[in-house]
Parts: sequence; structure tokens; C-alpha cells
Amino acid sequence: MKIAVIGSNMVDLISYIDRMPADGETLEAPEFSLGCGGKGANQAVAAAKYGSNVMMLTKVGNDIFADNTINNLKKYNIDTTYAERVNNVSSGVAPIFVDASGQNRILIIKGANKCLLPADIDKAAESLKKCSILILQLEINLETVYHAIEFGSKNNIPVLLNPAPGNAGLDIKKICKCDFFVPNETELSIITGMPTNTEENIKKAALTLIEKGIKNVIVTMGARGSMWVTEGKIQCLKAFKVDAVDTSGAGDAFIGCFASCYVKNHDVLKSMREASAFSALSVMKKGTQISYPEKEAVQDLLTE
Repeated sequence: MKIAVIGSNMVDLISYIDRMPADGETLEAPEFSLGCGGKGANQAVAAAKYGSNVMMLTKVGNDIFADNTINNLKKYNIDTTYAERVNNVSSGVAPIFVDASGQNRILIIKGANKCLLPADIDKAAESLKKCSILILQLEINLETVYHAIEFGSKNNIPVLLNPAPGNAGLDIKKICKCDFFVPNETELSIITGMPTNTEENIKKAALTLIEKGIKNVIVTMGARGSMWVTEGKIQCLKAFKVDAVDTSGAGDAFIGCFASCYVKNHDVLKSMREASAFSALSVMKKGTQISYPEKEAVQDLLTE
């Protein structure tokens, strides 16, 4: 039941702010923290914390952040055989601004993540063939994402794509070979060019992707919950009500936990519910990976 995450790592540079400064304005921020992040690494950690055996394909630079990133993955017992260094390139970084309500704004500088290439998929082929699911995001080169999807399809390995950051130029024909397409409502709007400000609009936008051949669309909607859309079926799950402190990495928490559950039970709704609980608990603490809960806490919330 091994999970392969093919994707990004970032160093999170998190500033907690009262408000964003205006043009030309300097403000004092009350708090700062530095942590390990990146959508790929976050999803890998979430899956590992929920009990899965995880390997990660990623690239780091040759700077002061590289050892910290690899050691952090190892701390969660993630296989780093294919977490490789690239000379003369910086590691990826993500400046994150979190306001008083817990909402976040994020910039990413891909750095070494740009160096994860299709050839790296081929290099790890024998290990990848032993995996139960491949997880992908869009913080690496699109050609690498497409190659990984094709690899999964050829080898009958389910593929989950989190299309984040949103990209209006995705090749839908290539994406159709994914088993799960998991955007949030903003990414869904960017990809479809349709409004997603209401649940009804989200349904309409997701259905256009189903009509184009995508098998399963799972939309994460923050405090509104999540929605599973497939041919002939639309099902919604309400979010768990919690006091949000920091929503950074919540979508990644959902995806990592969902994949961890799904490879064990092959039950989409049950996996979504556990992922919703895992994600809800993650927003109650500051940070990304460091906010991810233990499995026992998730089970307690589900029982309650």
C-alpha cells in the first residue's frame, strides 16, 4: 500500500499579519515562522502521518535549506531515495502571509522544483510500479506531470492530480487519464473559466470536466465542505466546524489523508470524510505540516 508523491517541496516563510500593507507602506508584523512546506511535501507528510508508506520524488537545491527539507521528510519516515539535489539552483521557497482571520496569501518561487523532469519518472520506474497511487500537483513542470499521468495509466496505477496552482492551460485530454482530479473552488474556476461562487456553480463547473472525460472530480470548498462529482452522481459532505487559526496547507492535508484512506478501503466518501476531519484539525494550529494531526485525533473527531 505504498503511495508515491511526485512533486514539490518548499521552505515556508510565514508572516502573520494584521493586514496587508498598502503600496509603499511598511508595517510591523506580529509574528514570523519558518517551516517545511510545498504542496507535494505537505501531501506526502499528511499521508505518512495517517499511516501510509510514502515515497517522494522531488528536487532540492544546494543551499542551506536542502538538508533541512530532506531530513524533515525522513522524520516522517518518507522514502527519500529520489529526493535529489541540484547544483547551482536554489531550493523552492514560499512566502506566506496569514491574516487575523486565518486566511492566507501565498507566493511560490519554484527553484529546484523546476528540475524534476520526465527522466526522473523513468529513473524511478521500478519503485513506482510497486505503488498503489501516484499523487501530483502543478508546482513542477507540466511535462513531468503529463509524463507521470501517462506512466500511471500504462501501469494501471491510480493517479490523483491536485491542479494547484490553478492553470487555465491544462491539456484536458491528458488529464482525463487521472482517476481523481482534486481542485479547490478557485482552481476549478481558473481551469473551467466558470464562476464557482456558489455550490450550484461549482456543480456546473465540475460537470463540464466530467463531460470532457475526467472520471472523478473532488472539489474542496473550505468551510463549505467538499463535493464529489462523477458521471451520474453528485455528493456533498459538510465541513467540520472548527475555529480556524491558519488555513495554510489545509487542501494538502485533505489530499494526503484522502489518498492514505483510499488505497486501504477504496471507499471515496469514507475517505473524503476522514480527510475532511484531518483537514479541519489542521487549521486549528499555525503552520502547514506541523499543524497536521495524529490519526487518533481524527478518529476522535469522527466519533464525536
